[in-house]
Amino acid sequence: MGRGKLRIYLGAAPGVGKTYSMLSEGHRRVERGTDCVVAFVEHHNRPRTEVMLHGLEMIPRRTIEYRGTSFTEMDVDAILARRPAVALVDELPHTNVPGSRNAKRWQDVEELLAAGIDVVSTVNIQHLESLGDVVEAITGIRQKETVPDEVVRRADQIELVDMSPQALRRRMAHGNIYKSDKVDAALSNYFRPGNLTALRELALLWTADRVDEYLQEYRTEHRVSKIWGSRERIVVGLTGGPEGRTLIRRAVRLAEKGAGGEVLAVYISRSDGLTSASPKELAVQRTLVEDLGGTFHHVVGDDVSAGLLEFARGVNATQIVLGVSRRRSWQYLFGPGVSGTVARESGPDLDVHIVTHDEAAKGRRLPGPGGARLGRSRTIWGWLVGLAGPALLTLLLSTAAPDVGLANDVLLYLTLTVAAALLGGLKPALASAAFGSLLLNWFFTPPIHQLTIADPRNIVALVIFVGVAISVASVVDLAARRTHQAARLRAESETLSFLAGSVLRGETTLEALLERVRETFSMESVALLERPDETEPWSCVAVVGHRPCDRPEDADVDMPVGDHLALALTGRVLPAEDRRVLGAFAAQAAVVLDRQRLVGEAEEARKLAEGNKIRTSLLAAVSHDLRTPLAGIKASVTSLRSDDVEWSEDDRAELLEGIEDGADRLDHLVGNLLDMSRLETGTVTAVIRETDLDEVVPMALLGVPEDSVELDIPETLPMVAVDRGLLERAVANIVENAVKYSPDGVPVLVSASALADRVELRVVDRGPGVPDEAKERVFGAFQRYGDAPRGEGVGLGLAVARGFVEAMGGTLTAEDTPGGGLTMTVTLRMAAGAVPSVPDLAAEATT
Repeated sequence: MGRGKLRIYLGAAPGVGKTYSMLSEGHRRVERGTDCVVAFVEHHNRPRTEVMLHGLEMIPRRTIEYRGTSFTEMDVDAILARRPAVALVDELPHTNVPGSRNAKRWQDVEELLAAGIDVVSTVNIQHLESLGDVVEAITGIRQKETVPDEVVRRADQIELVDMSPQALRRRMAHGNIYKSDKVDAALSNYFRPGNLTALRELALLWTADRVDEYLQEYRTEHRVSKIWGSRERIVVGLTGGPEGRTLIRRAVRLAEKGAGGEVLAVYISRSDGLTSASPKELAVQRTLVEDLGGTFHHVVGDDVSAGLLEFARGVNATQIVLGVSRRRSWQYLFGPGVSGTVARESGPDLDVHIVTHDEAAKGRRLPGPGGARLGRSRTIWGWLVGLAGPALLTLLLSTAAPDVGLANDVLLYLTLTVAAALLGGLKPALASAAFGSLLLNWFFTPPIHQLTIADPRNIVALVIFVGVAISVASVVDLAARRTHQAARLRAESETLSFLAGSVLRGETTLEALLERVRETFSMESVALLERPDETEPWSCVAVVGHRPCDRPEDADVDMPVGDHLALALTGRVLPAEDRRVLGAFAAQAAVVLDRQRLVGEAEEARKLAEGNKIRTSLLAAVSHDLRTPLAGIKASVTSLRSDDVEWSEDDRAELLEGIEDGADRLDHLVGNLLDMSRLETGTVTAVIRETDLDEVVPMALLGVPEDSVELDIPETLPMVAVDRGLLERAVANIVENAVKYSPDGVPVLVSASALADRVELRVVDRGPGVPDEAKERVFGAFQRYGDAPRGEGVGLGLAVARGFVEAMGGTLTAEDTPGGGLTMTVTLRMAAGAVPSVPDLAAEATT
């Protein structure tokens, strides 16, 4: 009996139609004569989904008692006894009730598959375990029910069920997903357009990666070595020269011609240390390719052509974009160059584009630092000319021209020695001089075939020959040394210049700087270590790469920076000439670290300056807003104390009411000012306790007219962990602000609901609303939006409310009210151990 096959409908977001698609597949299989049953499907009272269950055999669920309540779960034993060909199982990440056969439903599915039963199931992208943190950052909800990615990846077939955010929101507004009383809450929370767009992108990217895995598995299983152009991947070969920008733009244009094209820029650096390319130019090109949607890759390899082709085949690239060689015409004598070699060895499955540019044929740059001064090929040619050349010349002179004379023979051998010096440097030239002098003495200096010299003039000729050969070789070798030093110093100066400029401009973070050190010296890891004094252990300030060391003593290379900092590198031992540049990097790392700490201190100073600014604004604001109620109170008191006027009871009551209103306004203003002062000085301490919202919110509404607020706080709402006093003040300020801007006769709605591990309190008004660009500004101190008249407050209500909510670990945000107006949403943490009494909207949407 073989293992069953698993088919999964992967939803881009809740409510896109996974369960509906699964049931449609079940009907198709039944029509084809397949024994298909419904093992578990939750239709959530949705008519269209419920209709799809008609005509399908349903396995009865198993009832489990838990803590005095009955629950129903999928009956695995009944399904195994029934042994259908196909079982439809909804909600793969579901957690079973304690007492069930398995803890998770996907484990139940594994049993069915092991028994040879094919399973069709559903899962939402937000329930994949690896995406938990990403989904929480996007939606603010931590998914408690998850399924391991490997379970989904092992599926024999994955089908993406997708829908545009606008269509999904319309579907929800029509009541196809939730009941009408939940639609507003869902649209303004989990199902915001931004959330849905981000979840959709996650689903598309995850599915695309899975398709790539399928393709790679197939290619590996069938030993497919040739490149398949299923997706246009264009590799751009960079040299660090200015033509790289042209190549990147051309590659991006090529990628845009095909759907889903991908651009990968790669720079091949030698493994012998510092790179020969300009770090500044490479940084510019890296930024350019990333801005255009591509990726930048740094590969180490001595053979640029082989490294480029290996990288292209490794990523299943379809095209390579290279620039026309910057070599001059005579330099092609030493080889076809990178472009020619790649084009020749790419094969029929990899297209190579040679792009012209302004730097073509202007000459190559000087040899990069850290390499051989003359290059391996020139050295080999130098030894061949220096040793094989004299032997061939001797054979030629002995057979074809034995009587040309010793002087001419010496000049011919000297020519070969000079050629060996020009090609290979000092050592091949010395070997050529020694070998040539021996051949001249043995074959052409009387007495022939003896090492003795009869004529003293011939001795002088041979000595001059050896001396000239050594002199020429020394000059060539010195020139090669100077060329190498110049190239190295140029590369070092460019590196240090770019490094200093980027640090002075504040463009380099500490991690980015360490990453540049790692790439520049081809190391495995780079760590910046620090200790307070010599007796304390080292601590890691920042690190890049893998397998970093914790102490300078454990590093392959360590560079101290003062007494308390050290740069530790692992991977290989650097030559002494590279430590000068490494020392500059280490010094710059110390500068960046100091800058980061100074930025922190500057932020503290900014907060102090902001506090002073608020105090200044406070003085300007209270000069009018505090004096207005005081003036009203004083006028009313003066009128009551006047002896020359007889006040009726109604007049006296009206004056007393004015005094009371002014005192209330004054108390409210002073309270907000004191609260803002506490927030600015950081003296607000929240005393967190478990509290019911229906006990706090009504107390916060005592200061507003009864008919101006509509309250909807369910009694079954879970308790929240808040400071009752702070929450009451925050809600009071939010509601007062909403009432102020709400139209006459239209009450402000105050409602609450549970969502995952949080409780959201929403204050909804139907006022003029606030533009998106001003939604954050309304929470600033001394801000009054629109045409609010003077005397309506100093603009601290929402600022104080947000400060109090954040002090309790919650959030306060402003959103548009569907149909017009503004909705203030207060998100609070659910009390520990509290169980939501209302369903999770995101988890409930499974179709």
